[in-house]
Amino acid sequence: MRIGAHELSTNLFLSPLAGYTNLPFRVTLRELGGLGWATTDLVNARSLIERNRNALKMVESSPEDRPLAIQLFGSVPEEMRDAALMCEEMGAQSVDINMGCPVKKVVKIGGGSAMMTELDKTAALVRGMIKAVKIPVTAKMRLGWDDDNLTAPDLARVLEDTGVAAIFVHGRTRAQGFSGRVNLAGIRSVVKAVKSIPVIGNGDVTTPVAAKHMLEETGCAGVSIGRGAFYDPWIFRRTAQYFESGELLAEPPFTERVRVMRRHFERYCEFYGEDHGARLFRKVAPWYAKRFGPAKPFKQRIITIRSRTDFETVLAEYIEWRSQYCDEEGELLPRFALGPMTASFMSDEAEPAGLNRSAIPVPKGPVDVW
Repeated sequence: MRIGAHELSTNLFLSPLAGYTNLPFRVTLRELGGLGWATTDLVNARSLIERNRNALKMVESSPEDRPLAIQLFGSVPEEMRDAALMCEEMGAQSVDINMGCPVKKVVKIGGGSAMMTELDKTAALVRGMIKAVKIPVTAKMRLGWDDDNLTAPDLARVLEDTGVAAIFVHGRTRAQGFSGRVNLAGIRSVVKAVKSIPVIGNGDVTTPVAAKHMLEETGCAGVSIGRGAFYDPWIFRRTAQYFESGELLAEPPFTERVRVMRRHFERYCEFYGEDHGARLFRKVAPWYAKRFGPAKPFKQRIITIRSRTDFETVLAEYIEWRSQYCDEEGELLPRFALGPMTASFMSDEAEPAGLNRSAIPVPKGPVDVW
């Protein structure tokens, strides 16, 4: 598929997760394969224009981090326009407008989900951004403010007329936050509302099977994955392979999980500095541990690290402790082995057997509701 002039290697996208989809994570995922397009954390347009240090860090990229979209939020047309120009000058391949964030601090300034309530005003803002830049402009939305105001199809039609290159739609309303089940019929209604631009579906995609199910049920052109990527960084490679051949690749062994976690940690230290990077990685490492098997000591110790030495010490002690549950090759003995990740959220009618939805919670971050 294509976004503007950009031809993608796959139709798989990384959704922004505030505080997590930073450069270290994006590059780690790209290295594993299968990811066709990534987007930065949502960035306040005004902060970017003012060259706020944190905002600039959020949009920092590298040559291997391509293609990349920078996601902006805000409600002042002139600020969004000028921020879009900055993104273009920084080398971004696209600008994405956040129209779906349910967080109060975003909504109260007229950004995020609030943009779905005033279609004419939103269209004027978007039109100004598109006129100002040469790179494609896309939009990320939810189905609407609540179940009584499912404005996504109408907004999608308006945005297509203004010239947006693609639409990303999360199959929940602003009122839902991240609760309840994703509404695939709602995503399908957005697909049917537009004439030719691609619509990318998002929500509860945690396995390759779930990704394929979303494509089949909604008719969307691609799938955007957020929490599923944080729980399983290999999901893009595994999903791309499943789309291509119908083969479900085996989940990576423990040694591979440790290798990738260690590389991810090192990128945090390089990007943020050792002390700050180690502290930030305290939130990340427990997610890797969810697929380690018995891991209580690791989870307890890893949230105290302050350096590379601390990280390696905790990891070495854990690997030695974990050996009591493993065979000679370091794999978990059958009675301790994890089952396959079977949470695919296949439909609104039935919950599949296996991993429960609550096993993949919304990561805690700099906002109260995602």
